[in-house]
Amino acid sequence: MTSADTTVTFTSLNLAEPLLRALAEKNYTHPSPIQAQAIPHLLQGRDIFGCAQTGTGKTAAFALPILQLLDARPKARTPGRPRVLILTPTRELAAQIGDNIALYGKHLKLRHTVIFGGVGQQPQVDRLQAGVDIVVATPGRLLDLMGQGAVRLDQIEIFVLDEADRMLDMGFAPDVKRVIQRLPAKRQSLLFSATMPQEIRDIAANLLRDPIDIAVTPVATTAERIDQRVMFVQGADKHRLLVHVLEKHDDGLVLVFTRTKHGANRLVQKLDRDGIPAAAIHGNKSQGARTRALDDFRTGRTRVLVATDIAARGIDVKGIGLVVNFDLPNEPEAYVHRIGRTARAGADGLAISFCSPDEREYLRDIQRLIRQDVAVEREHPFSQGGGGAGSSHAGDRAPSQPSRGGRAAATHPHPSQHRGDRRGSARGQGASDERRGRHEHRAQTPRKPHGARSAQASAPEAKPVEVAPKSRTAGFFSALFRGRR
Repeated sequence: MTSADTTVTFTSLNLAEPLLRALAEKNYTHPSPIQAQAIPHLLQGRDIFGCAQTGTGKTAAFALPILQLLDARPKARTPGRPRVLILTPTRELAAQIGDNIALYGKHLKLRHTVIFGGVGQQPQVDRLQAGVDIVVATPGRLLDLMGQGAVRLDQIEIFVLDEADRMLDMGFAPDVKRVIQRLPAKRQSLLFSATMPQEIRDIAANLLRDPIDIAVTPVATTAERIDQRVMFVQGADKHRLLVHVLEKHDDGLVLVFTRTKHGANRLVQKLDRDGIPAAAIHGNKSQGARTRALDDFRTGRTRVLVATDIAARGIDVKGIGLVVNFDLPNEPEAYVHRIGRTARAGADGLAISFCSPDEREYLRDIQRLIRQDVAVEREHPFSQGGGGAGSSHAGDRAPSQPSRGGRAAATHPHPSQHRGDRRGSARGQGASDERRGRHEHRAQTPRKPHGARSAQASAPEAKPVEVAPKSRTAGFFSALFRGRR
């Protein structure tokens, strides 16, 4: 993605020569808006609360100034005591951030390591004991190594909480709080998130130390270059509709989202029987299997990747031309993150959502969140199998408000009545993910059974974005920064 102000370049941001050289080698010359706004303040040592839409390059926004600040004030490395901690919710995102740090810092003499669960810990311990400047970590494995004395946080100078809203959605708030309590009070803190509702803005303004508040896109918006469509279909016909869509759109990579891990596995098996090679990625897969699936997807050896919401954020794969919501998410914010995997770095993208009769309420929630209707595509072989979808949805747009007297409204409670259950599910399943290296994505308990780059030189990597935290956010951020003053 390029900056709207083409007069701003990475050179004009006063980045050090080794960083500019690394950027030039990748033909990165113009920063994205979040990079252009954040980098100067971070170089001055300011706290940041940053919000930007998915694919806008938040990783470079904090990685570049961190590398420059560390290089400008060199210190002898102490075993197990890094100077920078970047905390992120998933293994894939942690690995991706590590890759970008290696890319931007290739001409510097700084060391970093990535630690997460699902793999053997001894190599991670060995790297920590050899001395590193930067640690990129998921909460669970980090706490394990802290408990074993392999890493201490008393020398942290800069702390980054990336994808803060996703941390909350995955139930990591208690783990993050434990990490924060071990950090020194004097530090530079950076919070990056996909969305910034007023509730969070107020908390950040009150509790961050003289923060700079940066928001470069409206809250909960979807990328302008994504063509969004919805197909009404009976649940039993979804698999055959997916085969039809894949045959019709036979170019580029396709990312398909299901609501559950079992559903992802089952869909891959069905596609294989249809002669369509596909792979699945979700929290129950081993880290090796997840890495292989992503590598095959990135290289095009596997055209179709079926995923749970573990891939809704933090996965930056070029060439995803189509995102299919095989199951609509029961959290409307997840829709924004999912479709944000396409139309990255200035490219166009297509997002198609399958909506069965029992998912109509999910669609209404999504449209209320993104403040727009999703175009209905009726020309498909199963359009008459949607339980009367064709007749009940007049016009070319899906209704953003529940139809009066509909069966769903009469028999099923409003989504808000189930939020307590979702929080419990997140803590019970999502929070145990990286904590013990078992799985990472949030439990998907249904809350309503009813129902190319730009032609101009682009900014470095386009990293994830996303989500409006619920009311529990206030307590989390209050604990996060308690005692800073």
